[in-house]
Amino acid sequence: RSLGRERMPPSTKASAGQNQHNRTGKCEFVQVVMLSGSHINICVCAASLLKGLKHANVVLLHDIIHTRDSLTFVFEYVQTDLSQYMTQHPGGLHSHNVRLFMFQLLRGLRYIHSRRILHRDLKPQNLLISYLGELKLADFGLARSKSIPSQTFSSEVVTLWYRPPDVLLGSTDYSTALDMWGAGCIFIEMLQGAPAFPGVSDVFEQLQKIWAVLGVPTEESWSGVSQLPNYEPVLLPSSRLAQLPHKTEDLVQKMLKLKPRDRISAQDALQHLYFSTLPTPIIMMVIAGISLKRSKNANSLLEIKSNLCRVLL
Repeated sequence: RSLGRERMPPSTKASAGQNQHNRTGKCEFVQVVMLSGSHINICVCAASLLKGLKHANVVLLHDIIHTRDSLTFVFEYVQTDLSQYMTQHPGGLHSHNVRLFMFQLLRGLRYIHSRRILHRDLKPQNLLISYLGELKLADFGLARSKSIPSQTFSSEVVTLWYRPPDVLLGSTDYSTALDMWGAGCIFIEMLQGAPAFPGVSDVFEQLQKIWAVLGVPTEESWSGVSQLPNYEPVLLPSSRLAQLPHKTEDLVQKMLKLKPRDRISAQDALQHLYFSTLPTPIIMMVIAGISLKRSKNANSLLEIKSNLCRVLL
């Protein structure tokens, strides 16, 4: 199953599969990408970004084999992803597990942001979950270095449900705040068991989903918003997200600010009181200390294949 895959252009030919290392016996995920035309630069760019990332909460790229007409990526093998995990635990995850996953997600974001890299496509399918309870950022096919002038970035990034309002409005001048909005949407989805802003058809419906909960921005609340290409002031009946505990709601609100400059950073989010109940080994990210709780609504248990650790799901 293609879990550790990194997205390449749709027309790029690629094959992938699980493999076992002859010497170590460990499972690896191998992807072979056939190179052609203008896609070569995109593939090489993604490869160069990935090769420099070494962090517990980022999927590890073991090796890249470059031939004249192909790139072979050798990743660590990770057993499942957050989307599948939530499918197996409908109705929202156990609050303890949400806290663990969010802490690791923010640690991964803090790391790549400190290296001036934006993920640009955060969604549950791109967050891998190991049987040890580790969460890893994956799928860096849309990732870009912030050293590239922001004006060259496309607004067509991030799956619609996790796309921030500034990008939906057509802005191409953005930075780490883009990833923080996506992380906030994933936070809500883990808590309530459903997407925060599930638009159906297009950008404008997605904006209406957001406006209905967070209000319609004006020049007074967000200077320059009316100049963005897709801005259309509307009147909508107000609603709100499900009632959340105070500390949880406070962090969510800080991540889901309409104005990108007002969104909390990954570094500051990690210091939030929401994480104060995590034991020290988890905060220090001693992975052996992670223990996931079983959700009340779990349909099934993932089979634990590791002899080193048994994790209740």
